[in-house]
Amino acid sequence: MCDVQHVFIIGAKSIGQYGGYETFVDRLIGEHENELTIKYHVACKANGEGYMDETKLSSISDVVNDNDGRVYEFTYKNAHVFKIPCPNIGPAVAIYYDRAAVQYSINYCKEYNIEHPIFYILTCRIGLFINGLVKQIKSIGGKYYLNPDGHEWKRAKWSLPVRKYWKWSEKKMVKSSDLIICDSVNIEKYMRKEYGVENTTYIAYGADIIPSKLDDNAPKFVEWLNKNELKPDQYYLVVGRFVPENNYETMIREFMQSHTTKDFALITNVNDRFLAKLEAKLHWNSDPRIKFVGTVYDKELLKKIRENAYGYFHGHEVGGTNPSLLEALGSTKLNLLLDVGFNREVAKEAALYWNKVTGDLASLVDKVNKMDNKQRCEYGVMAQKRIIDEYSWGYIAHKYQGVFLYGREV
Repeated sequence: MCDVQHVFIIGAKSIGQYGGYETFVDRLIGEHENELTIKYHVACKANGEGYMDETKLSSISDVVNDNDGRVYEFTYKNAHVFKIPCPNIGPAVAIYYDRAAVQYSINYCKEYNIEHPIFYILTCRIGLFINGLVKQIKSIGGKYYLNPDGHEWKRAKWSLPVRKYWKWSEKKMVKSSDLIICDSVNIEKYMRKEYGVENTTYIAYGADIIPSKLDDNAPKFVEWLNKNELKPDQYYLVVGRFVPENNYETMIREFMQSHTTKDFALITNVNDRFLAKLEAKLHWNSDPRIKFVGTVYDKELLKKIRENAYGYFHGHEVGGTNPSLLEALGSTKLNLLLDVGFNREVAKEAALYWNKVTGDLASLVDKVNKMDNKQRCEYGVMAQKRIIDEYSWGYIAHKYQGVFLYGREV
């Protein structure tokens, strides 16, 4: 019988809910569900923002409850999932969570005599503790792999002192890692140039081009359209976290300045404070075309919504290969992307690009609004080709299999 490689994935808040890492973990363990030589262990938050709500998963087994009857361990897609309780300590909870998850994983390996485990840490939050944790990892024969994500220290939501910590933490975590897995070519170049490291490899996120299982008259899709007063091919769409660096302010302001009669549907987990700030600045409530339509966790419904959008906006400015962009390229014909290196690297000529200069996106909306269906379909074909060529989940999972089993891509 082949040895099993145990891989502990730490850094995602949950599985399959909003967020790049949450999507990535769900798809990776799904692709390897029947792979006998890899056993995944996935950390999730037990409480707090983005916590793991297992009732949203299609099927779980081997459920273990704590003394209060709350689920804290279960199996999903053959992965062992464990939940870490987190104190209410504000932004510092992210650091607490990652450190606690790594420590739990180390103790788990000791308890069950797991040999040569891999600890795959997503993003660079625990630089303050990484040396001590790595020492423990090495003491049990383990390896520490890092996915540095994008430039966390650039995110607008953080104060200056916090941003300085993220940058320092990134340096500490990069320097002590056995392997750095970058989801973007641009991020890999940055890592090598900024820190002089060579132990890097590039593996992107993935997507698919499989059409939604729902037909045009599916009750849940029709109900969603009617509820939000939308019509197929008569709305622009955005899907993503409601944070400043995703440029919701620019997209809403520019859409309001455009002359299109189509709607703008925003699928996002609304932050009331940020939303009120946008209303005070933009008065978007006065424009009936702007529609915050809540969240959609049903994957087939979300794909159907993407397929029927006239166009997709993508304003992500910080990070590497973004899952919501890949999903849009796989499902939506016309994609309008913020012109930054990460986005151009992914979509290339299969999308149109805009910048944050006043009037730029508004004029692009007016321009594409005049496109005929043939032109949009041509962009859709190019977009799906990008997914087929470089971003299919099978291809991505195969590259991870090589890295986890052999220390290199196969």
